[in-house]
Amino acid sequence: DAMDTCKALARQEGIFVGTSSGATLAAALEVAKNAPKGANIVAMLPDTGERYITTTLFEDIPADMTAEELEIARSTPGYRFDVAAPAASSPADEPDAAPPDAAAVVDEILADPSQPVVMFALEWCEFCWSVRRMLMRYAIDYRSVDLDSVACQEGDLGGKIRAVLRERTGSPTIPQIYIGGRHIGGATELFDAFRTGEAQKLLEAGGVAWDQDVDDDPYSFLPVWLHAR
Repeated sequence: DAMDTCKALARQEGIFVGTSSGATLAAALEVAKNAPKGANIVAMLPDTGERYITTTLFEDIPADMTAEELEIARSTPGYRFDVAAPAASSPADEPDAAPPDAAAVVDEILADPSQPVVMFALEWCEFCWSVRRMLMRYAIDYRSVDLDSVACQEGDLGGKIRAVLRERTGSPTIPQIYIGGRHIGGATELFDAFRTGEAQKLLEAGGVAWDQDVDDDPYSFLPVWLHAR
């Protein structure tokens, strides 16, 4: 089936895909059983399996590395999982100065009284999805400005907004979250603000409703593989 095909692709071919791609290939294999000899069957498999790491597709894979995996990791000095990689940057990596037009866009977004909770995000960032899950669990209405979305591609608006955020917050990371125009920070800063009650006070001040019966630990919304080992 689709799930087994996905896992076989990863194990046997090194192709990391999701369930829809597994289903596509499984269907193509069925078609191939009755296809004429020499027939070409095209099956498109987007290589985006990392989106499914926290789903049931890979639930049988342990969060911690096995002894065999650790041995392999330690055999490649430049790609160690148990040693922090040195920070590296170059002038080419530095974003351009924030343009005034993008700054005006950010100001307009943050000044909208109808959407006081704003997250500047990336569509397939695990930390962004951790925040999305938490906000959904608490039934908090929010605006997500996805900087890598099609809407932000024209004129590199997403890159320009990111430059504005970096200049204002001093941080190049995403997500960046605001409540009532006040900068909270990234995912863990938001989680900490919920733990201390600071975020709830800002929500109340901004007239934002949330499910006050929820008592989940905000850090529980991080994928298991992002939890501290």
